[in-house]
Amino acid sequence: MPHHAALDDAGGHPVLVRMRAIRPELRPSEQRIADLFLAQPAETAGLSIAELAQRCDTSTTSVVRFCKRLGYDHVRELRNHVLRDVERETFDTAALPDVSGDIDRNDTLTDIVAKVSLAETLSLADTAKVLDTDALRAAVDAINASTRVDIFGVGASSIVGLDLQRKLTRIGRTALDWSDPHAAWTSAATLGPGNVAIAVSHSGSTTDTIEFLLLARRAGATTIAITNHAGAALADQADIVLTTAARETGFRSGALGSRIAQLMVVDCIFIGVAQSNYDRSMEALRDTYAAVHRVRAGGA
Repeated sequence: MPHHAALDDAGGHPVLVRMRAIRPELRPSEQRIADLFLAQPAETAGLSIAELAQRCDTSTTSVVRFCKRLGYDHVRELRNHVLRDVERETFDTAALPDVSGDIDRNDTLTDIVAKVSLAETLSLADTAKVLDTDALRAAVDAINASTRVDIFGVGASSIVGLDLQRKLTRIGRTALDWSDPHAAWTSAATLGPGNVAIAVSHSGSTTDTIEFLLLARRAGATTIAITNHAGAALADQADIVLTTAARETGFRSGALGSRIAQLMVVDCIFIGVAQSNYDRSMEALRDTYAAVHRVRAGGA
């Protein structure tokens, strides 16, 4: 694994973003350390190794192991990059109301608007930083070369899949969105070379979604995963992985930041495909727009 400090210096993934991405893979003691950094980054960066271990009810050995897990040889490097991330986030959200903490029962609607806008703004900003443009180009090329695109997601991810399916259909691509797992698996099994299967899952651990991509891959299709966790099981079944960097509130089941980040990736895929066939795409968009408005106006 390359040294993460070098990645940061080269404009790679910010350390707080990386902490969120790898958190599910960490040991419980390391997760507690990550959670403290993510909840109070500036304050936590000022703690000594011993203080950090005490706050997280763990050992100094676990703190050192956590640093190495992120690619740092020394805790001070981790502290410096955390503080750099705090400065970056302050800059990214300078125009937003100054709020802190998760949504709680005593928040006013004004507080809720401020906290949701902050989480979603940072989800988009972080996703823009971690999204691999080489992987995005590979996904666009695969869709351009395909004769059919099958898309599947569960829950809020299914809404994202439907959005992509409708966008691709508007520019003349053959795209199918599946809301039922059994139907999705049946369709995936009929795919083959020249077809693309796209799976959307924030956690990357949704069993139905993993099975969809597994079946599609076995059938010979090019497989694409959109997920927040590149190390998750879903990514293992993907030829191309597009990662988000969403921030969720305590209302995780509401899929707030994750949905926004996924939609951003979907929009990038769509624009990439449309731009690659610019004239044909623009003509298709004009035709579909005209068809809808003609029907609404009562035309033939």
